[in-house]
Amino acid sequence: MTVHIDSDIEAKLHQAISELLNRDDHLLQFDVNERTISHQLAFHLKREFPDWDVDCEYNRNHDDIKRLKLPREKVDSDDTFAQTVFPDIIIHHRGTDENLIVIEIKKSSNPQSPKRDFQKLNAFKSQLGYQHAAFIKFNVDEGKIGVEPISWV
Repeated sequence: MTVHIDSDIEAKLHQAISELLNRDDHLLQFDVNERTISHQLAFHLKREFPDWDVDCEYNRNHDDIKRLKLPREKVDSDDTFAQTVFPDIIIHHRGTDENLIVIEIKKSSNPQSPKRDFQKLNAFKSQLGYQHAAFIKFNVDEGKIGVEPISWV
């Protein structure tokens, strides 16, 4: 399935990732926690999206806790339940329904499958109205520091 992404948005995300790789590559070299990488990427994203709020692990939907109906893990895929979610990074306008991008990241050293990340990204778009959803995998293996192509959902 082809996902249409606004070229300006895609360029800004690539620029923020480039800044992270240029200025903060030591985070990948030392295989730091994904939350640290997310925070630094959010810092660079704020420069690219100055008119938007950029937050890490933001779990609010207006005044309510942000919940998604997701398939239960290790249970039939049609068995869903609402659970609290903490997206790695979102670009939005706080307190409104203006949700531009939701981002999930994973490091190559993380043994967990990205399947759940893609389920969450799809749910953010269909249930909470995010315009765009991106999965970013950072390579932290010695000699291969960098980022894989962005997967848009």
